Amino acid sequence: MLTACIAFAVVAALMTITPGVDTMLVLRTTVTSGRRTGYLASVGVVTGLLCWAAASAAGLTALLAASRVAFDVLRVAGACYLLWLGGQALWRNRRKVRDGEDAPDTSVSGLTALRVGLTSNLLNPKVGVFYMSMLPQFIPDGAPTFATSMLFGVIHVLEGLLWLLVVVLAAGAARGVLTRPAVKRRLQQVTGVAFIGFGVRVAVER
Repeated sequence: MLTACIAFAVVAALMTITPGVDTMLVLRTTVTSGRRTGYLASVGVVTGLLCWAAASAAGLTALLAASRVAFDVLRVAGACYLLWLGGQALWRNRRKVRDGEDAPDTSVSGLTALRVGLTSNLLNPKVGVFYMSMLPQFIPDGAPTFATSMLFGVIHVLEGLLWLLVVVLAAGAARGVLTRPAVKRRLQQVTGVAFIGFGVRVAVER
């Protein structure tokens, strides 16, 4: 069991540190709203991971693999949400600049950050596919499926939380530079385009 946990932890860690929606979301939230709000966005993301882990252990994510309709519904919903996040970032930035202000006020409340982190993760079909396709490969013969799946899920959640905390700390340390008006506007533009890019990729991938 120990060998299986280590092997899964390595694979999950590689997936965790690969730049994606969750990392971009937490980075943007920390820069615009501070470390506390970044931490809450991170909690939202890892709560989504925990939900996926529980669904996988219960066999619910098998629906994504077995049903093209279910997968497509989740994929389209996730793509639309990412496109909305990207479009909202670009629109707010454009509107504030046109009004003559130095930088857009894009800060959000902690509750909003928590909700956005949770929603973006739950609407990402790739997370469900990861749990459905990867977890069973690491479960040793004879090991209890539900308990082992939840154990792997907890490992992934802890890795995800650790990584996002590093992102928050790094972004918080650089916040003095990143919140300068010109830099902040550029960051908003980059993250908006990135979210739209992620949304398009989710929408067209099969």
